[in-house]
Amino acid sequence: MKDSFGRRINYLRISVTDLCNYRCKYCMPEDGVTKKGRSDLLSLEEIYYISHIFVEEGVDKIRITGGEPLLRKGLVNLVESLGQLESVKDLSMTTNASLLSDKAVKLKKSGLDRLNISLDTLDKEKFQAISGGNLDDVIQGIKAASDAGLGIKINTVLLKGVNDDEIYDFIDLSKKYPIDIRFIELMPIGPTASYARDKFLSGDEIIETYDLRKTEKDDPNSPADLYKIDGGLGRIGFIKAMSHKFCGDCNRIRLTADGYLKPCLHSDKQVDIKTPLRRGEDIRPYIKKALEIKPYDHKLLEGKSIKRSMNRIGG
Repeated sequence: MKDSFGRRINYLRISVTDLCNYRCKYCMPEDGVTKKGRSDLLSLEEIYYISHIFVEEGVDKIRITGGEPLLRKGLVNLVESLGQLESVKDLSMTTNASLLSDKAVKLKKSGLDRLNISLDTLDKEKFQAISGGNLDDVIQGIKAASDAGLGIKINTVLLKGVNDDEIYDFIDLSKKYPIDIRFIELMPIGPTASYARDKFLSGDEIIETYDLRKTEKDDPNSPADLYKIDGGLGRIGFIKAMSHKFCGDCNRIRLTADGYLKPCLHSDKQVDIKTPLRRGEDIRPYIKKALEIKPYDHKLLEGKSIKRSMNRIGG
């Protein structure tokens, strides 16, 4: 499965809900979100069917996202169904881990391979200020995931004046534990775009400050440049979408919770797949259309941002 620029698209990101139990200022609009009606969202059966078609067309990597995916009832059953698709080599999930402690073992047994856990600070008071959540819940979730044998990556959004004093604390985690820490440049998206521009911190500044040794990527399509610190058990990654472009290696497409295919995170272009699916149509032509309109690159460096908020798209 290729787009109009010849890039192989083999990675599907599925948002199962746009709801979240946190209110991170760079992700969720200040006034929250209006809960969608049940019929507005894809059912888990519809998500599985669409995923199955994508796998038949060549997708072999799937990530489940939200909002917070663990809020979606029946999620473990969906994971189990996706885990039985033989061609899927990698099944992962992005989560804030606050609801993970009693689900980690079930997710692992259902076929989940690994987790990307969003964690922007190690300070309890700061965590509450950023997200409105309880850091202890997240720590318990991370421990449960580790005990269950799930692979773990920690995603930390760089926030100037907020968590830039904790950079070494995160790097030190990768030294002590076999986990990857990934620093992500803050991207202006949707209603929170102005906050992102005010708090932007370049990944290059961090790399120059600390003695990090560059290492090879596991996946050539990954947007993260990987580094290690001497003696470290894990690695440090940097996703620098604002200061660099890596669109030429993009291999992904997104399915939103309300049934749209988004060929690029940073483009407002999308294709309705829910309506034709519910009409009983073959959805393959709509997948083909989404690939055809996938842009070559984003326009973040030109100062443009999209309309949808991140929670409406999926991380």
